[in-house]
Amino acid sequence: MTASTTLGIAPGRTSAPAQAAEPAPSGAGARALPVLRHVHPVMGTVVSFDVRIGDADPNAALVALSRACARLDRANAVFSTWKPNSPISRLRRGEITSEMAPAEVSEVLALCSGAREISRGWFDPWAMPGGVDPTGYVKGWAAQKALAALVSNEVTGVMVNAAGDIASYGGPDSTQPFRIGVVDPLVPSRLACVVELEGAIATSGTYERGAHLLDPRSKRPRSCLASASVCGPDLGLADALATALVVAGEDGLAWIEALEGYEALALAFDGSARWTERFPIVA
Repeated sequence: MTASTTLGIAPGRTSAPAQAAEPAPSGAGARALPVLRHVHPVMGTVVSFDVRIGDADPNAALVALSRACARLDRANAVFSTWKPNSPISRLRRGEITSEMAPAEVSEVLALCSGAREISRGWFDPWAMPGGVDPTGYVKGWAAQKALAALVSNEVTGVMVNAAGDIASYGGPDSTQPFRIGVVDPLVPSRLACVVELEGAIATSGTYERGAHLLDPRSKRPRSCLASASVCGPDLGLADALATALVVAGEDGLAWIEALEGYEALALAFDGSARWTERFPIVA
């Protein structure tokens, strides 16, 4: 795969994998803003960028984009279980300890430990076959790091879309946040709902990749929900909790409800839906 970058004027609607994007700016004072778009292949998928430049220098935005992509590439180099000489692969084989690995490894494992505690053990990288495997946290964590490289006072809004899981800042203009579509897992050609996004949203389920989620307790595939979406300030944690919620089932809504700043939507195989009190559905 090759990367591509475009710089121009934002149209009324943009698209993102498995997600719908925001409507055009509206109102008497609305105007189309310059937008920088880029698609970066990494971690076995593609990460797409949508940067509403506003008053920022386009050249500075391109430099920031380069830094963001470098952070994704660094995460892949450190955490890829497909690279036999990556630090995480060497850690899994017992060749090094976490203290001997790059600092990112200890950081991510600490975050994974926190997610395991919050999820009552339903997210547990230490229970995966072959040794500790934090990749269920890393993609969102890396996308959040990439987002941080692009945020500035001059930039109106940024979306970093990591295969449908989105870290965002601001909105399409200074008056509104981004609106993101959540796919109906039973009919993926349509949306289950639209949410008003402030921060990040991650969705997990089996409708695209099949039965790939493991129960950390039985070590067998388990999916109690058709899909689960979690939104909150950090995409890494949202991604981990969305995975845990699919495996645990609707009972997991209780521990997300208790977590400050995070909300969740659970879509069942029978077509029913439940969500936490402040999950930001707008349509």
